[in-house]
Amino acid sequence: MARAGLGTESVARAGAELADEIGFEHVTPSELARKLGVRTASLYSHVKNAHDLRTRIALLALEELADEASAAIAGRAGRDALHAFADAYRDYALRHPGRFAAARHRLDPEAAAASAGARHSLLTRAVLRDYDLDAAQETHAVRLLGGFFNGYVQLEAAGGFSHSSPASEESWREIIDALDSLLRAWPAPS
Repeated sequence: MARAGLGTESVARAGAELADEIGFEHVTPSELARKLGVRTASLYSHVKNAHDLRTRIALLALEELADEASAAIAGRAGRDALHAFADAYRDYALRHPGRFAAARHRLDPEAAAASAGARHSLLTRAVLRDYDLDAAQETHAVRLLGGFFNGYVQLEAAGGFSHSSPASEESWREIIDALDSLLRAWPAPS
């Protein structure tokens, strides 16, 4: 019999909290059971296995991140939208390092289709609307922004910028402004 108050959603949410505490790569059903004060077998009424648990955490993180990014860019355009969008990703990564790692978890095709992954692409494309990019250039720009956001916050979280000047925050602002300039002057297709 399942423990009262324990459900698939609450297990995923508790797993996300645990990921923020110990790192996504260390989340296992036994670690989560220990945190919840239940037997590991109790979790299997709600998740199939470790892979299913990690997938559910990833789906939760993608949804939360898409919601935050969507709220950040609402009513904004151009440089202002780019800064708000970038800040939403960075702030989420700094507040929820385990969840941010989960959002990069490779999903199987069925889970990916059910995820908020497509929303992230649409949100990025919404930010890029103010830039004069054709469809192919826009796809390249989506990949550029995603690669930059992920790389920067991973380096920052690992302390990669903590021993030098200027401060990481200042570099972040300068780089986002540089990305704005790059997007406005994107080279014509060859």
